[in-house]
Amino acid sequence: MKNQYLEASLQQVPNRHILINMVSRRVRQLIEGFRPLTTTEGNLSHMEIALKEIAEGKISFKLPDQKELAEERARKRKKRSM
Repeated sequence: MKNQYLEASLQQVPNRHILINMVSRRVRQLIEGFRPLTTTEGNLSHMEIALKEIAEGKISFKLPDQKELAEERARKRKKRSM
């Protein structure tokens, strides 16, 4: 079943590095007590639930644009110079 959710999640998030970060963050949330955003049949692990949520499009991501990245770098430089 893991492979089914993994393949479907890779359709939503084609970059494996981003997918790993999304899954690990969501697993931490589920461990802390956040409720699943999808129905869970059977005995699914936290990782399987996270992958299923991503595959169903209930969790997504947004990459920052270049302007946001430049602003963040400028804020960090300003902080260091103080």
